[in-house]
Amino acid sequence: MKYQYTDLYLDGQWHKPSDAEPIPVISPITEQQICEVPKAATGDVDAAVTAATRALNASDWRDIGAEGRSAILMRLADELEANAAERASLTSAQNGMPIVIAGPAEGAGPVGILRYYAALAAQSPVEERRPRLVGDGETVVRREPVGVVAAIVPWNYPQALTMFKLAPALAAGCTVVLKPAPETTVDALELAAAVQRAGLPPGVVNVVTGGAEIGEYLVSHPGVQKVAFTGSTAAGRAIGEICGRLLRPATLELGGKSAAIVLDDADVAATAAGLATVSMLNNGQTCHLSTRILAPRSRYGEVVDAVAAMASSLTVGDPFDPTTFIGPLVSRRQRDRVESYIEMGKAGGATLVAGGSRPEQAAGWFVRPTVFSDVDNSSRIAREEIFGPVLAVIPYDDVDQAVSIANDSDYGLGGSVWTSDKEKGLDIARRVETGSIGVNFYDLDLGAPFGGFKGSGVGRELGPEGLAAYYELKSIYLQ
Repeated sequence: MKYQYTDLYLDGQWHKPSDAEPIPVISPITEQQICEVPKAATGDVDAAVTAATRALNASDWRDIGAEGRSAILMRLADELEANAAERASLTSAQNGMPIVIAGPAEGAGPVGILRYYAALAAQSPVEERRPRLVGDGETVVRREPVGVVAAIVPWNYPQALTMFKLAPALAAGCTVVLKPAPETTVDALELAAAVQRAGLPPGVVNVVTGGAEIGEYLVSHPGVQKVAFTGSTAAGRAIGEICGRLLRPATLELGGKSAAIVLDDADVAATAAGLATVSMLNNGQTCHLSTRILAPRSRYGEVVDAVAAMASSLTVGDPFDPTTFIGPLVSRRQRDRVESYIEMGKAGGATLVAGGSRPEQAAGWFVRPTVFSDVDNSSRIAREEIFGPVLAVIPYDDVDQAVSIANDSDYGLGGSVWTSDKEKGLDIARRVETGSIGVNFYDLDLGAPFGGFKGSGVGRELGPEGLAAYYELKSIYLQ
């Protein structure tokens, strides 16, 4: 890997970190170190927040208006588009994402999100006037940027999930301190270089690096006005507790254990083919995946056989090979975690019908796509987020029981319904307690809100709702 960053991006310039110890970047493909990145200390976070606060109130950002911010976002989009393929490869090198996914998700995706919010910013009035409901006069309702945003991003879709936060925050006029995951820091520093080339005012975007301790320090920093976090539910609860104590708004996009409800009229072959993406995208390291497959008891064996055959057919290997569907997991620790759940499934009485072992690659943190049948919804492999290519096929007797099983979860992020009758699928989708759900497929829509119920989070990203999360509202009464 040619990328060799030694500095942090603070206040529009590159600065040596206070902590001299770098963070090693380990390839999930070869298990060898491919580069190092700088590690921030708390003093660097202080400097980043100070720069973001100064930029928030500087005329070259505060006074340019929605159209000026829109133009800046378009310039940044152009910069990112120029090296989209290279950036996609960068994600694959760091986290093992198959390149066929990284191209659209990590290369083109951030460009599209920036352009969407650039257009939305230009169309969003800062003020509107409303007649008073009681008495004479009117009220001016004004949208103002919430302030300095702490954006904390995970390793599974680092560039796309950064833009879920950065694009609407900048569109609203906020400034940002970004903290990427240690496993995928290089792409965040590449983004900083693009920010600099695009000519964003100093301090509008700052990048600090490090692990959970730096993230916690940033979240609790007195100069931060909002937190935007994507990651595990456990980490989200800890962040939520801090923000609750500080009365600080937070958008928390957390874990999931979503259900795919296969109806008795579904085309089983087509359903199994669709579940390859809906249930195992990005090596199973995607929060919204439908990893609980709910199958009617009348067709249970048929569904189990089809899902097992699908999993066994997926190509496991080098993520840079365009024929690869399953690459390595992001780290040895993640592979160990996934394998521990596979052992739980075996020990808990479930039947292993596909996978369950490592492939024959000489190196890399690989796990074969794994499917269990005879799973009860109370088992740990059905209730806990595994974050790997492991599916549990659960039987049900009727549609009401299927919906009840789908809703019997601590999570509510994604989901899917599979049927030959789209309207029937829509009716069932309405009954599932989740923030998003697809009928015969699942794919995020940039123009619609994304987020979760229950333990899957608080707030929404994407769509106009994603922009609204970065405004404070002020009412001015006139008579």
